[in-house]
Amino acid sequence: MLQLKNMWLAACCLMVAVTADAQILKTKDAKVLSYSRPATCWLEALPIGNSHLGAMVYGDPNHEQIQLNEETFWSGSPHNNDSQEALQYLPQVRNDIFNGNEEAAAALIDKHFIKGPHGMKYLTLGTVTIDFDVEQNPYKYHRNLNLDNATANVSYMKKNVEFRRTTFASMEDNVIVVRLTANKKNSLSFKVGHQCELENSNKVADHGITAVINGVDHEGVKAGLKAECRIQVVSDGTMEDGFHDVHVMGATTATIYITAATNFVNYHDVSGNAAEKNRVALAQAMAKPYDKLLEAHVKKYSEQFNRVKLELDKSEMSKANTDRRLEVFEGGKDMDLVALMFQYGRYLLICSSQPGGQPANLQGVWNNKKNAPWDSKYTININTEMNYWLANVGNIPETQMPLFDLIKDLSVTGAKTARRCMAAGDGWRTTTPTSGASQGRWTALPGECSPTAGRGSLPTSGSTTSSPATRSS
Repeated sequence: MLQLKNMWLAACCLMVAVTADAQILKTKDAKVLSYSRPATCWLEALPIGNSHLGAMVYGDPNHEQIQLNEETFWSGSPHNNDSQEALQYLPQVRNDIFNGNEEAAAALIDKHFIKGPHGMKYLTLGTVTIDFDVEQNPYKYHRNLNLDNATANVSYMKKNVEFRRTTFASMEDNVIVVRLTANKKNSLSFKVGHQCELENSNKVADHGITAVINGVDHEGVKAGLKAECRIQVVSDGTMEDGFHDVHVMGATTATIYITAATNFVNYHDVSGNAAEKNRVALAQAMAKPYDKLLEAHVKKYSEQFNRVKLELDKSEMSKANTDRRLEVFEGGKDMDLVALMFQYGRYLLICSSQPGGQPANLQGVWNNKKNAPWDSKYTININTEMNYWLANVGNIPETQMPLFDLIKDLSVTGAKTARRCMAAGDGWRTTTPTSGASQGRWTALPGECSPTAGRGSLPTSGSTTSSPATRSS
């Protein structure tokens, strides 16, 4: 299955593709990742996103899960983590480095420069659950991620009734939409709920759920954020509000609207009103008929995605399910899969980084854990760069704008830190190195950074070549 953190794979595939066939052509076939069974774990779920909201769709016919994220939901709050000891040890660190005593320099850095906190965590919003009243073994099951229109789709049969689901994170309207249909009247019955391992409270009213999720203290930094997630259900069936969920009975169609926000305004302001943001987003989205909502989403998304067409030779595997194609790809001739992976990389970047939003973090905009790998921070030794490899070569340069905004913010918070030769970053734009000398230290040349310089300086060399398997968080 495809792992989200390997967005760089698509860029590598492009290099192979250009070598194999330098022509950019128009393709007739839909660009689809397809599967014949539901996801059994988070890495097998299908990602959707509109930069602000992200979701992973499992596609289970009996117990659907849609795991949620909101781009500004980080642990902690605005803070400064500059070391007050670093400056006095800087001359000795420089001296050790240029005399070849790197281990001595690293020891000084670890002791006096890297005091912590080491960066905040990107948090999950929990999961929307859709539990169907009657558990039955489905047949003719299929799920896919359609890259042409940015929708995740599920279809299956139960007792000669065809059920379909379409889920998308609207690029035009600030909502995630789940559309459920049955081809036989009154055949849809299910319960919609919300679960989250973070401290939270849920309120059910008017066929909707409002979930308030508390932020997390981290490394001595108090939580400054709360997230609110709103889920609204509309159906032609009978609906009842339960204590924890909304029950839909005897429906033929149903639409679930999901939106979320936090009180984050920017890296130094957490005075926002999440409830008001959600109220406006839901009202605007629900004022549109479903067909118009989907049409507006596809039109907005296509403005970026449709700029590049890539067609490579097809093979006998071209119509196989994506997981099977990946299993047998090594040593094969499935160049059509290379083209698909190139487009998948473009899709992921479009879905996780749009102007006006936050840049793609370590896992884009997707994370299901309370403690994400490496906190899902902006690890600038290589991972941030990997996320954006496809921005220009894939003709979606505007996806870089959130990254440029982050860099501009860091130029402000880093002005003081740069005088001490430090550089790093997370959602709060902290700028000291993290973890240890080999992971977080970028060494400036003598004279580039001093207490009398009166200015910051850019790092001139990278310090880490460690792999993800060996990096500390």
